[in-house]
Amino acid sequence: VQLQASGGGLVQAGGSLTLSCVVSGRTYDENQVGWFRQAPGKEREFVAGIGWLRGSTHYADSVMGRFIISRDKGKNTMYLQMRSLKPEDTAVYYCTSESREYGTFDYWGQGTQVTVSS
Repeated sequence: VQLQASGGGLVQAGGSLTLSCVVSGRTYDENQVGWFRQAPGKEREFVAGIGWLRGSTHYADSVMGRFIISRDKGKNTMYLQMRSLKPEDTAVYYCTSESREYGTFDYWGQGTQVTVSS
C-alpha cells in the first residue's frame, strides 16, 4: 500500500484547507484509513479516521466539528477538509492506512506541511 498526500500550505487563522491522499495498492476493504499530524517538538497524534468500506468516521476531540474526513473509493482517495483553522493546527499531516493483517496503521504517506498563521 502506498499513500501520497498533497494539499498542504500556508493559511491564516480561521481559514480553510483541504488535504488529499491517493491510496494505491490497497486491495482490501476492511479496516480504516486516517490522518495523523506531528507538530514540532511533539509526538505524532491521531486526527481522524474513516472506515474504508462503510465510511464510519471518528475524530480527535481537538478537531471535532472543524475537520471532516471522507473517502472516494472510486478514486482511491481520501480527504481531510479543515476549517476554522487555528495556529495550533500547524503540523505535518500524514495519511495512513491500517493493514489487513493486523488492523494497525502500518502504511504511511510522506506528509504534507500545514502552517496556520495568527
